[in-house]
Amino acid sequence: MIAFGPVPSRRLGRSLGVNNIPPKICSYSCIYCQLGRTSQVRIDRRSFYRPAEILRAVREQVEAARCLEEPIDYLTFVPDGEPTLDVHLGQAIDLLKSLDIKIAVITNASLIWRRKVREALMKADWVSLKVDAVSEKIWRCINRPHGSLRLCSILDGMGTFATSFSGELATETMLIDGLNDGEHYIRELAQFLQQLRPSIAYLAIPTRPPAEKYARPPHESQINRAYQLFSEQIERVELLVGYEGNAFAFTGHAEQDLLSITSVHPMRAEAVAELLAKAGETWDMVRRMIAEGKLIEMEHEGHTFYMRKLASLSD
Repeated sequence: MIAFGPVPSRRLGRSLGVNNIPPKICSYSCIYCQLGRTSQVRIDRRSFYRPAEILRAVREQVEAARCLEEPIDYLTFVPDGEPTLDVHLGQAIDLLKSLDIKIAVITNASLIWRRKVREALMKADWVSLKVDAVSEKIWRCINRPHGSLRLCSILDGMGTFATSFSGELATETMLIDGLNDGEHYIRELAQFLQQLRPSIAYLAIPTRPPAEKYARPPHESQINRAYQLFSEQIERVELLVGYEGNAFAFTGHAEQDLLSITSVHPMRAEAVAELLAKAGETWDMVRRMIAEGKLIEMEHEGHTFYMRKLASLSD
């Protein structure tokens, strides 16, 4: 599904998601990814959906949400893979501007060394760049990038983009226990991010089931230390370590809503229960969807999550 939500976003308030990449096509295969391991690691940009198709799907979702008085703060490109792999990203953003809602892109920044990628991102109002490491070894361990990517080119591309972007720039760093949470690595990261002069730098930890079980959040003391070190270099730092809440949108079709939201945003059991209550449905629907192979159930940090089962694609 191309459009989903709106869903509660820890960064953007109420965000209507734009899923412009089929699952699971990405330039990275991050160990902490909530969607599991990447089935197709690639860096070649190509067309996945026509921009007009994206506009139609998003407009329909916006209209459905507005009919139910569901607020929308941003249209956010946050797909099942890396959004800048879409060669028509810039055109899609241009078309979506007609809806008069701010546009955000959450990218792993792996292709930002390419001029045309930077030009597409320039069209957005808010852009988040992933920076989990400035050490080549740690970057390859955490993000598991496509073999032809080079971290130095990516970091240079971020710098070039940051100097020209007129919108709001954010960065996001995922802290993983025993990998990038050491004081030396955190100081290096903070010094690099300070050069980008972001409006805000987010420090996150895995809060949903990760692709690899060993991708664990650091101890609270390490998270606090990272926050303090970031704050020495960057004016505004925020933690993304809490649950975003259960305020998921209901558009009138419970099964469709569950599938669209959980395809990119695994839901805790209590959030699913609230959506079912709005629809007048029972938990039997969830059990049926699990039996039919549409949903999967998993445990993480003492909570039960539900996620859409993603079929692998072939070219």
